[in-house]
Amino acid sequence: MNTLRHSEIAGVGHYVPDRVVTNADITQIMETTDEWIQERTGIRERRWFVEGKDTTANMGANASRKALEMAGLTPDDVQLIVFATLSPDYVFPGSGVLMQRELGIKATIPALDVRNQCSGFIYALSVADQFIKTGMYDTVLVVGSEIHSSGLDKSTRGRAVSVIFGDGAGAVVLRPTTEEGRGILSTHLHSQGEYAEELIVKEPGSNFENRVQRAIDNPADMYPYMNGQNVFKHAVVRFPQVIKEALDQNGYQPADIDMLIPHQANLRITQYVQQKMGLPDEKVYSNVQRYGNTTAASVPIALSEAVQEGRIKRCDLVCLAAFGSGFTWASALIRW
Repeated sequence: MNTLRHSEIAGVGHYVPDRVVTNADITQIMETTDEWIQERTGIRERRWFVEGKDTTANMGANASRKALEMAGLTPDDVQLIVFATLSPDYVFPGSGVLMQRELGIKATIPALDVRNQCSGFIYALSVADQFIKTGMYDTVLVVGSEIHSSGLDKSTRGRAVSVIFGDGAGAVVLRPTTEEGRGILSTHLHSQGEYAEELIVKEPGSNFENRVQRAIDNPADMYPYMNGQNVFKHAVVRFPQVIKEALDQNGYQPADIDMLIPHQANLRITQYVQQKMGLPDEKVYSNVQRYGNTTAASVPIALSEAVQEGRIKRCDLVCLAAFGSGFTWASALIRW
């Protein structure tokens, strides 16, 4: 019986902080221009968290409540939380258990944290999908939530990275379906650890006798480092590959895609992938202009907005894809 089960997305939701930070605002704290930022990234503004109001866990909870409401469920219906983030509230415990508390879930359900950065949400979705398929759980909450802005070098020295990132959260509710050809058709996960240091936050690392002092002595290593050219070079290859992998496995062509939702890293990357796949504008969703790169949150935020705007309808073929630090990359093909 379990072999007939598939996962379907029963609800989606997202949350972004109230604080809007425009490119003009950025020019007040570092040497850059709106033109420079837009030319290189396509970003016009992003959201930064409000201290004392927003946390990684409660942003995830806010997005989750909306997803649960759409699914006609309550937090008490959730049987498993899979939480993707690179910016947890604490070093430990993970933000999944903190969100369990935020949602007021009294049952001792499992909460699993996933750390795969920009492809973290699709990795988390794939993990959740396996639990649904095997029949172990019927209601799984999958969340991507990030607070980047508190860990950025907001000086001119750090501008190449700092102008890119924003904060926010997105969530989906997975439920089982036995309808043939519906739901998550397949997921595809990859990594290439030889490039781990090309996009990295090195400190505080655990492999030093006194990691706290090490971090104090190397403050620049507590901020993100990115070899932008190399990341771009690999992203524009891996994105089309992993999208094609999903299509090939399920017997589809790029023209069959009704909506492609790529990780919102950089508008130039999205446009390159769109051109490579031969997709028209109406079949590719992009909101990086308004939110910047929200890492694990970017795909579910974009998915939630696309559904909210009526751009994804029942029976549409939806492809999610991401590439990022690790290097890791992933895709998911969904019949809505």
